[in-house]
This record gives sequence, C-alpha cells and structure tokens, in this order.
Amino acid sequence: MTATVRQSAAAPSGLQGRPFSWTFTTPLYVGSALNPINSSIIATGLVPLAADLHVPVGSTAVLVSSLYLASAVAQPTAGKLAEVLGARRVFLAGILLVLLGGIVGGLGQNLAMLTVSRVLIGIGTSAAFPCAMVLIRSRATQAGLGEPPGGVLGGLAIAGMATAAIGPPIGGLLVGAAGWRSAFLINIPITVIAFLMTVRWLPKDPPLERADSRFRRIADRIDLPGILGFAATMTALVVFLMDLPDVRWVALAVFLVTAVPTAWWELRRPAPFFDLRGLAANGALSRTYLRQALTLLGVYTIMYGMTQWMEAAYGVSTVKAGLLLLPMGAVSALLSRPLARRNLVRGPLIAAAVTMIVGSGGIMLLSSHSPAIGLVLVSLIFGVTSAAATVGNQTALYKAAPSNQIGTASGLFRTFGYLGTITSSVIGGIVFRDEVTDGGLHTLGLVLVVAGVLVLLLTVLDRRLMGRQAPH
Repeated sequence: MTATVRQSAAAPSGLQGRPFSWTFTTPLYVGSALNPINSSIIATGLVPLAADLHVPVGSTAVLVSSLYLASAVAQPTAGKLAEVLGARRVFLAGILLVLLGGIVGGLGQNLAMLTVSRVLIGIGTSAAFPCAMVLIRSRATQAGLGEPPGGVLGGLAIAGMATAAIGPPIGGLLVGAAGWRSAFLINIPITVIAFLMTVRWLPKDPPLERADSRFRRIADRIDLPGILGFAATMTALVVFLMDLPDVRWVALAVFLVTAVPTAWWELRRPAPFFDLRGLAANGALSRTYLRQALTLLGVYTIMYGMTQWMEAAYGVSTVKAGLLLLPMGAVSALLSRPLARRNLVRGPLIAAAVTMIVGSGGIMLLSSHSPAIGLVLVSLIFGVTSAAATVGNQTALYKAAPSNQIGTASGLFRTFGYLGTITSSVIGGIVFRDEVTDGGLHTLGLVLVVAGVLVLLLTVLDRRLMGRQAPH
C-alpha cells in the first residue's frame, strides 16, 4: 500500500464541503515559491558578492548553476520519497534544509560555503512542488473530485512562474538595502513561517509500518540505485550543457557511461524510479514535459538573455531592467488563477504557443534605439505565455500522471523545466559570447520563434488534448 493510499485512508471527515481551505493551500503556496524565488533573487547580488569576497564575477556563476543542478536532480527524488514516506514529512524536511542553507549562506565567508548553501537550498526547495501535488491529488481523491482543483493548481502556478519573474526586482531592493547576504538570509523568516504553518495546518501522514521504516526496505521501495544512476546521469548532462559552446568531454563521457546502465536497470525493475516504459506508453505525459521545457526556454531567455541585452546594449541599470520585465510577472500572476479555474488544457497551450511566437517576433524588431514601450509590450506578451503554458501544462500533468506516481511525475515535470532553463542560458552564452549586440538579440528571437512553433505543433497535433477531459 502506497503512502498516498494510506493518506487517503486517514482522510479527515467532511472534505466534501470545503476540501481546499486556505489553511491547507497556504503552506503549499509558500513552500512552492521558495524555489523560483531563490532561483532568481540571487541575480542582482552576484556583482557585490564578488567584490566583497574578492573573486572574479564570472566565478559566481557556480551559485546559479549549483542550485539548478541540485533542483534538477532532487525534484523527482523528492516526489518519489513523498509517495513512499509521506508528503508532509518530506515537505517539512525540505523546509528545514532551506533554513539550514539560508543560515550557511548568510554566514558564508567564501565561495565554497556559499555553494554548499545553494546546494542545500536547491535540494530543500525541490521538495515543495512534488509534495504539494501529492497532497492535492490525495485531498481531491478523498473529496471525490473528478476534475482537477483548478483554483488550487492556479495558485501553484502563481507561486511558481510569477514569483520567478518578480525575483530580480525583489533581489535588487534587498541587495540595495541590506547587502548581498540578504539574498540568503531572507530564507530564514520565510522557512520558519512555512514550517509553523505546515506543522499546524497540513494533515499528518499516516504512521509508517515498522517494516517500512527500515533503511533497506525504504531503499528498495524508492529504487535507490535508480535514483543514484539518475542523479549521476543528470549531473553529467547539466554540467555538459552549462559549458557549451565549449565541449567538456569528461562530462559527456560520464553521461554516456551512467545513462546506459541506469536505463538497463530501470527497464528491469518492476517499480522503477524513472519509468521509461511508462513514459514511452504515456505520450500525453511525455509531450507535456517537452512543451514545458520549450516554453521555459522562451520565458527564461526573456528573463535573463533580454535582461543582459538591456543592461549591456540598451544601456539601463539593473533595477530599471528588472522593472521593464515586471509586467511579465504581473500578467502571469493575474491570468494564472482564472485560467486554471476552468481546467482547460488545449486552449491555454495554443495561446501560449501563439504568444510565444508573436513575442519572439517582437524581439527581432527591437534595437538599442527602440522606445521602452516596445520592451514593455514584449514583457506583457510573454507574461501571457508564462501563465497560459504553466496552467495548461500543469493541468495536463495532473490529468496524465498515474495517481500513485504523481510525486515523481511532478518532479520530472520540474526537471524538464530546468533543462529548458539551462538551455536558455547556454543559447544566451553562445549568441552573446563575444559581445552583447542587437544582432545577438535578434538571433535569440529567431530561436524562440522555432521553439514556439514546436510548442504549437506539440499542441495542435495532439489528439489527446482535443476534449475537455483529455488527457486522462
């Protein structure tokens, strides 16, 4: 019996009336916001951090990449642990890791300590989204809901993409007022609040059976060899991608050496961590992952690539660049919840693809002499892309993932999103390698047009998205 099933059995009574009260959803939203905030808030603190620690600015990139890497590996792992050990337990453990990471970073005296802090924060924040999806799915089952709880999923979307978009402006204000350490220390009050809310308001997981609490039993149920193989494979892949256009052959070799035996092992397991056969058979879920990766490639290219262009070629300050992109976060937050309430998939995904193509075409028309209103319009258009894609793909994930694997599936959903994010930084590094120019920005726009067309094809040609209930 899975933890999800046991959790259902231990459901509180009276859920049919109001299963998703604010006391249930608030801890989930706060926890889910920790990862995107920490992903983006550090951006404005890298330059003063480097000056204070007397290190090259380029070396601080490890603080960004380490969190991405830790998150890409830890998201599905946390989801699997939530399915086996209980979502509330894993959620609380993740919050404590973020608290520890905030303390280590706030007291850090060198780049090594700050890197450890970012890894702890990356692992800890990775527990929130998959655990939230497990808890929401379990609560919906207990309440007898046939449709996804659209309003709750919309709240998760706001906690995710919208907070990522407003991270740079918040970071600029924090760093400007209290120094770069505030980008780490901000985690302390937030995690304390999240921990207290979780302990007080989220229902307890059922007690583990004595056999389930043994390490060997747990390792077998979560497929520990599969997790370790996946971690090694993903680490090598991410390191390889982050170094492009320079080819790190060692990372590529490690990727190949670990990917093959990991795939062999997972194909032989009756209940694998990374269900390759299930993923191949569940085309709706696979296409959802691909759409999410391609869409986040576009959104994060705007957030970081266009920001870099605005500062280096357009000639605005970091704070003003963040403010010019603030409409993207605002539009994403405003549209996410009303879109999610309708439980639509195909319509929002088509809207996301079309606006991504239109916005990318707009990027190709910008130059260092364009009026600021042009940049704001692009930001607004990609705000629609962000909201529609996040809501549509998140609802598709909820419907397509098997109920007993929703945690792992949700973690992989975020992992594919991180691959899109990492790819966006790779493409930005390539086109702006020698100099940040209008031509490089137009190349980014062209790449995003192609990505938008792929998202459109993955949507309109998907027969599983034709009906309101699809995918199922």
